Order: sequence, then structure tokens, then C-alpha cells
Amino acid sequence: MDTQSFQRLLAQLDSLSPKQRASLQVALQASPRHDVLEESLPDLQACPHCAAPVQRLIGWGWQRGLRRYRCKVCLRTCNALTGTHLARLRKADRWLDYGDALIQGLTVRAAARQCRVNKNTAFLWRHRFLCSVAGHQAEHERGVVEIDETFFLESFKGQRRLPRPARQRGGVGATRGTGKDQIPVMVVRDRDGHVADFKLDKLDAVHVSAALEPLVDAEAVLCTDGAAVYAAFARRHGITHQVVQAKPGLRVRGAFHIQNVNAYHGRLKDWMARFHGVATKYLVNYLGWRRMLERYHRQIQPVHCLQEALGRGYQLVIGT
Repeated sequence: MDTQSFQRLLAQLDSLSPKQRASLQVALQASPRHDVLEESLPDLQACPHCAAPVQRLIGWGWQRGLRRYRCKVCLRTCNALTGTHLARLRKADRWLDYGDALIQGLTVRAAARQCRVNKNTAFLWRHRFLCSVAGHQAEHERGVVEIDETFFLESFKGQRRLPRPARQRGGVGATRGTGKDQIPVMVVRDRDGHVADFKLDKLDAVHVSAALEPLVDAEAVLCTDGAAVYAAFARRHGITHQVVQAKPGLRVRGAFHIQNVNAYHGRLKDWMARFHGVATKYLVNYLGWRRMLERYHRQIQPVHCLQEALGRGYQLVIGT
């Protein structure tokens, strides 16, 4: 705030009611949330515009509670949010509150009430926060690797023009079982707890192989149900494959089972139920959201959500 604006503000203090004066005094004595936010953000490692080393950045004042820098090479200014999905978002003092809303799994309207923002703002923040989180998953799995798929009903929630007649209150699929309106999600989990999931266009050998080939170690042991696509992948890449049929008495064969990945399916579906259907185009974001909650377990804090939204902090947690 410039000097003239500050002087005008001081001149208006006499017109405040006693209740307003008390509220002002409480606000002045409280710790600024901007300071908390500044401490939560990771330091810049390089110029986000030209990738010049951090030594070429010089202090350039403050803006909206964040330290600003100027690059000696490209002469552009930046801060810790530049080049991230949170850049140019307003009301930064409420982001930690929104991180807490993500931890609680609040709906858009409930999150808006908690953070004192409009529901449209809460929706925008949800997917800005989750854009980077969606890509934070295991990149290499070894040992005993469990794989199984689950399905989500295709949804065009939020769209004005539907390619089919609308369903009443979500409804059910047009066909029973795994029809064309069921979106397959393949979940891969090893015994160390590393999780990766993939929203597949189609559950066939081509899409399954494209997802698993860079992920699964050549020395791993795959544990799956009797689906032919997994057997074909294991055979093609020379990976040991253990089939565990999901039948009474055959769900566990010694150390080989798919109980962990099926338990993850159950937690995922139970958690998703609160949203009463998720638009298919945003499904990847919600999968990433659930993985983040699983990754930190009870130790998760709002600052972790903020760091994940900036694309940082993930490697320190999972260690892959």
C-alpha cells in the first residue's frame, strides 16, 4: 500500500464503531497468513523464465505477501509461484485453509464455506491444486507387484451438451458389467506401498502394455486375476506371472495375492462416493487426490497439499 492510501485509511479510523475497532485490533495482533505461506513455499532453484541459476536472481521487493526476484539474465521478475498452476491466483492467504479442505475431502460448496470464497472459486482452486498432484505417482515398482482394474461410470457432469440422454441422479450404465460407458482404471501397487493408477481408453493389451512397460521392473513378480491382458504383457516381457483367481478359497496362494490392490479399490470407491459422481474429464485429478492422501496418511498437513500443488515435495515422501 502506498503512503497516500495509508494516510486515507488512517483518516477513516475515527469513523469505526467499537466492534469494528476490536476486530481491527485482533486482526493486527494475529500472525499474517502471508508470512506462513511464504515460509511454506520452497525456494527457487533457478529462474522460471530462462532457467538461469539462482545466483543470478536478486531481490526485487514484495508483492501480495511473496518475495519477488529479478533475473539479471532475462531481466524478468518472478516469485515462488511463477510457472506453477497456482500462479496469478488471488486470496493466497486462504490457500492453507483450502489445503485443509482437500485433506477433509470436502465438496466444492463445503470447501467454499470453510474458506469464505465463492463456489466457482473453490472449484477453480480444486483443479489448480490437483493438476500437478495428478502426475505424482510411482515411476518404478519392484518385488511383488499387484495389478487389478476397477471401473467408473462415464460421466459428463457439468457439461451443457450431452452426447446421450441425461441420466436421473447419475443412474446406472446402459449395459451391465464392463460396457462402453464404464471407464477402466488400472491400479498397480507393490508391497512397499508405491501406487500408480491409469485411466485407460480401453482395457486391452496395447493400452495395458503402454502403461506397465516403463513402470514394472523386469525382475518383478506380477500378481493379477485371470485377465488375459496381464498374462500377455508378462509373457511378452519375460516377467514372472502369478494368477490368483478371485474365488472363495483361491484368493491367496502363499505370498501371492491381490488383496492390497483390492483394498485400495475399496477405499477409493468409498471416498469417491461423497462426490455423487465425478466428471470423466476430471477423473485423473481425483485419482491423484486420493493417492496424495494415501501417501501421507495421517501425517498430511495443509502445507503438504500446497507443496504438491507446486509440483514439489513428492520425491521426499515416497522415495522413488
